[in-house]
Amino acid sequence: MIERSHLKILREIDCQGSLTAAARALHLTQSALSHKITRLEQLLGTPLWQKEGRGLKLTQAGDYLLQQANRLLPQLERVDERLLQFARGERGALNIGMECHPCYQWLLKVVDPFLARWPGVDVDVTQKFQFGGMAALFNHDIDLLVTPDPIVREGIHFEPVFPYEQVLVVSRDSELAGLERVTPQQVAAQTLYTYPVAIERLDIFQQFLLPASCLPKKHKVLEATEMMLQMVAAGRGVTTLPLWLVEEYAETLPITPIRLGDEGIHKHIHLGVRTGDLDDRHTRAFIEMAGETSLV
Repeated sequence: MIERSHLKILREIDCQGSLTAAARALHLTQSALSHKITRLEQLLGTPLWQKEGRGLKLTQAGDYLLQQANRLLPQLERVDERLLQFARGERGALNIGMECHPCYQWLLKVVDPFLARWPGVDVDVTQKFQFGGMAALFNHDIDLLVTPDPIVREGIHFEPVFPYEQVLVVSRDSELAGLERVTPQQVAAQTLYTYPVAIERLDIFQQFLLPASCLPKKHKVLEATEMMLQMVAAGRGVTTLPLWLVEEYAETLPITPIRLGDEGIHKHIHLGVRTGDLDDRHTRAFIEMAGETSLV
C-alpha cells in the first residue's frame, strides 16, 4: 500500500515547508501533488494533514509516517547507491560510524592517505545513530564501525587496529599532577568530566571506580574534547582520554596524564565490518591503512 514515492512526498513537504515548494522539488504540479496526498489518505483510511490557518499540520498518523520516511528512505537510497556501484564495478562511498569520541584526530590521519589513494571514493563519518552503532552496521547505514568496545555478533568481524592506554587527565597545577598513578579513591574526590556516554560503557566507571565501590564527587558531561580539556586545564575537574591524545593537547594546554591504578587501563581501537564486505577492496584497504596509523 505504502509506496516509496509517498514517503518522498512526506519528507519533501516537511523539508520544503509548503506544498508549492515540495511540488517544485519533486517536479510535480501542486494539483498533482495534492491528488497524490488525497489518494494516499483514502488508501490509508486516515488523514495525514489538517489545516491550521493558511498552513498544514501533520496529524498523529502523518507524524508517524514522516518518522518512518526519515528512517527508511536513507536506507533505500543506500541500497540504490550500492546497486549502482555494483553495476559499475566500483564503490563510490565508504560510510564510517564512530563510537569512539576522542578518535577523530586518529581517523583523519587514516582518511587523508586513503582519499589520496582512492580519489573516486567519498568518505562520510557519522557519530549519532538512531538505533546504535551495531544496528547501523547491520542495517547497512554504515560500512565500518570505529569502536573501543566490540560486541561479538554473527556476521560482524572486528579488526583490532591499534592499542592505547586510557589515562586520567589533570591540570598541571592539580595536587594530583606529580603522581605516577592514582587510586579510585583519589579520583572519587574529583569532579569528573566525560562524554555523553552511558555509565555502563565508560571504562573509568566500569574498570576503575565501580569495582572499588567509588563514585566521583560530581559527574559532568561535555560533548567537545576541546571544551573538556579547557575545563581540566582551568582546574575545574579531571577527565580520562587516550594517552596519545593527551600528549598532543599537552603541547598547548597545561595538562598532564596519570596512569589509572598500578596496571593502567589498556584498550584497542577496533574496526567492525560485515563479514560479507571483508573482501571489498576499499574496505580492506581502509582497514590495512588504519592498522598502519598507530599513535602510540
